[in-house]
Amino acid sequence: MAETVRGAGWRGGGVAEGVRAYGLIAGMWVRSTMAYRASFALTVFGNFAMTALDFVAILLMFSRVDALGGYGLGEVAFLYGLSAVSFGLADLAIGSMERLGQRVRDGTLDTLLVRPVPVLAQVAADRFALRRLGRVTQGALVLGYALVVLDVDWSAAKLSLMPVMLLGGAGIFCAVFVAAAAFQFVAQDASEVANAFTYGGTTMLQYPPTVFARELVRGVTFVVPLAFVNWLPASYVLERPYPLGLPGWVAFTPPLVAAACCGLAGLAWRAGLRSYRSTGS
Repeated sequence: MAETVRGAGWRGGGVAEGVRAYGLIAGMWVRSTMAYRASFALTVFGNFAMTALDFVAILLMFSRVDALGGYGLGEVAFLYGLSAVSFGLADLAIGSMERLGQRVRDGTLDTLLVRPVPVLAQVAADRFALRRLGRVTQGALVLGYALVVLDVDWSAAKLSLMPVMLLGGAGIFCAVFVAAAAFQFVAQDASEVANAFTYGGTTMLQYPPTVFARELVRGVTFVVPLAFVNWLPASYVLERPYPLGLPGWVAFTPPLVAAACCGLAGLAWRAGLRSYRSTGS
């Protein structure tokens, strides 16, 4: 039974088929959401307001201090905006991956495995929540504020780095979501462990690396490379010393790091799915 189910799950096609299936499933959930537009508007606003409280906490800290770890309010807002937008895009795209553990426990994953569609696309698009645009909007507003108040000597390289940071950061967070979901094939009830690296990771990146222990900075640079989301490229834009004394060219490597992370996350996903034994008949 398990081998048959897994085999059916893998016959869903390649990347193109997965993207097409993802679009169809996500579109279905968007149409369902937009059937109740007032409710949608309220949930987006609620998502916006809840995430805004994080930045309110930063504002409260700066009402008592002039700098945090040597960074001013504008610089911290820059880090916050980059992290919030990157994570918000990843959360919007595949945030539903965190519910995989529940599907494994209650056996509803089996219904996805027998469909002729890539399982990853189905899990990622399941219950696609357009309300998460509230987080992206809030992060973009803080980032816009930072760009206004910061006195940055903008060059062509720094300008080109902005979209690279956001897209590369979103790719890194997507990889973390997928890898965390793959871990749930083994642990089954590990959503909080996954949240420590996703929601916890974006919260950590909203603050300067100078406020954290050197060992933690090493961990999020060389083990789970969240530092490439904003700390390293932002150091180039803000002309700040690089964490751990890394060379300047690492600021332009987020896309490469994101690609490597996505590749490793994909391997972890395949291994996790192959290890799944179904709930039986």
